[in-house]
Amino acid sequence: MRLTRIIPKRGINDDNKGKKHALHQLISAAETEYVELMDDDVTPPSQLPDLEGDLILMPIKMEGGQSLLERLQVAEYAAIQELTMMTAKKGRGVLCSGAHLIVKRDKWLESWEDLHPELPSGDDMFLLESFKRRGLDIRVADEERYTAVIQAVPTWQAFWKQRMRWAGKSGQLQDPDMRRVGMMVLIANIMQLICPLIILVKFPFEYRLIKKRDPKVSLGISLVLEIIYPLYMLVSLVGGFFRRGHW
Repeated sequence: MRLTRIIPKRGINDDNKGKKHALHQLISAAETEYVELMDDDVTPPSQLPDLEGDLILMPIKMEGGQSLLERLQVAEYAAIQELTMMTAKKGRGVLCSGAHLIVKRDKWLESWEDLHPELPSGDDMFLLESFKRRGLDIRVADEERYTAVIQAVPTWQAFWKQRMRWAGKSGQLQDPDMRRVGMMVLIANIMQLICPLIILVKFPFEYRLIKKRDPKVSLGISLVLEIIYPLYMLVSLVGGFFRRGHW
């Protein structure tokens, strides 16, 4: 597979238009059939898959130090990654990370208007939504040798900014699978706030997701994440709503 690796530098704004416009310029200039999109703080995998598809979702692992914040992020990201790969393999993908993926150059460009160029965030999720709607070939390369590595953010300020940015794009998504899963997660966490005993139902399922993706995550950290997640999720959603368009 011939591809061009595209890494938009952190902080690039392309005349204050944001990452999406920078990606559009770089992808338009590429001369290969495929492009490999990667954030500049990602450690690439040792090997790339020899797959053909319109979009190839690549596995990503988060690593961090021993602080509570970093350990919680590692646990959360493991659950996110497992849900990403599990749903995509069933043809019902609900998550996508632009930190590392491979995509056909022409198909990405054809989806440009679907990426909401007016919004500064969400190029990955809007891309997945567009590809699903158009019936394009979405594949998964879920093996250790294809796994890229990202680092947990070290400060609470960076953490909240990142999570609010992620949450800020959720209201624009129209894909039925994404909306259904998002609503299920929201309702489950609101129910946990109202009746904490709901955690007895939620935790076993979510702990399995975490351990399947990253066996090193401890039971204690997973349980702490489960307990605080409803409040954290609501803060992210509310903050993301009010800060949407200001990233």
